[in-house]
Amino acid sequence: METIITTPVTLTQGAITQVRKLMSEEGFDTTQALRIGVKGGGCSGMTYILGFDHKQDTDETFDIEGISCIMNKSHEMYLYGMQVDWQDGLNNRGFVFKNPNASTTCGCGTSFAV
Repeated sequence: METIITTPVTLTQGAITQVRKLMSEEGFDTTQALRIGVKGGGCSGMTYILGFDHKQDTDETFDIEGISCIMNKSHEMYLYGMQVDWQDGLNNRGFVFKNPNASTTCGCGTSFAV
């Protein structure tokens, strides 16, 4: 029997490269994992969270190509299937969130509604 392990969100190769670059910086706290989540606020109602943090009791953990990730269990329903990309263009530089669960998004690209 084959076991398929799925992660609630995915990172593109560009995002993985950028996260690894951040993790390799001098003074990086290796006890932290990459937190992916949401919080209330923003133009459309909810804002994405992407940063390094310590695991909490309410978090689930998963691994994306050797990068330890954490997410509050209650955030999965908003983020399941989301892809995080890294763009390095003239007009747009940073992480970009492609969320199939969002009913509306705003121009800033970091806020959404469900």
